[in-house]
Amino acid sequence: MKYGNFFRVVVIVLITASFIACEKSDDFIPSDEFSTELVDDVSLKSAHKSNGFVHGIIVDIDGMDYYLAGPMDGTNGEADVPGHYWNLAGPNKLVGKHYNTGPFGMPQWWSSDAGDGDLLYIVHAVIDTWSMEKAKSYAKKGFVHYHEFVKVDGGMLHPTKVIWLKHTAVTNFTLDGGPGAPNPMYEHEVTPGVDFDFPRNGMMPYDPHDMMH
Repeated sequence: MKYGNFFRVVVIVLITASFIACEKSDDFIPSDEFSTELVDDVSLKSAHKSNGFVHGIIVDIDGMDYYLAGPMDGTNGEADVPGHYWNLAGPNKLVGKHYNTGPFGMPQWWSSDAGDGDLLYIVHAVIDTWSMEKAKSYAKKGFVHYHEFVKVDGGMLHPTKVIWLKHTAVTNFTLDGGPGAPNPMYEHEVTPGVDFDFPRNGMMPYDPHDMMH
């Protein structure tokens, strides 16, 4: 009995120590599926972009390198969507963190009532072509917005493929900024969960000759 009690105590201590270590670790990475329990983790709210998430990610599409279209404000002049940091999550998939930061570090660029640099969304992204059938299917799942790719060599838009984005908010704020601001049609109050009102362009046919969204 004495040895049994001793081992039970050791196991409890080890489990507790492991749990505390995980909570304090800067390497904590959220799972691919959104969980409200992860929102409160301090590593998600920190302004430093760690855990392999990078701004200005290069994506291989059909053997060619592409950026996400946007200002060339990456560390070495890479283009990207302002305030977004990305990590590859599998074939044709990315996961991102969307912070309240603008091009070249402009403060509070996406939201006027959220703190500068605050984490606003976890973003799930799928690389695919556009069709009305796909647009409707993606919209039901929260992918209401798509974004363009530009070729690393030459800056040309990808002829057929875009990145479909689902934004899952991690806090309460007003989305009243971004590249289209001011725009009353896009401005709205955001609460934690999938933002189905994120600026919707999913039903607009993709034409690489159009202006960037």
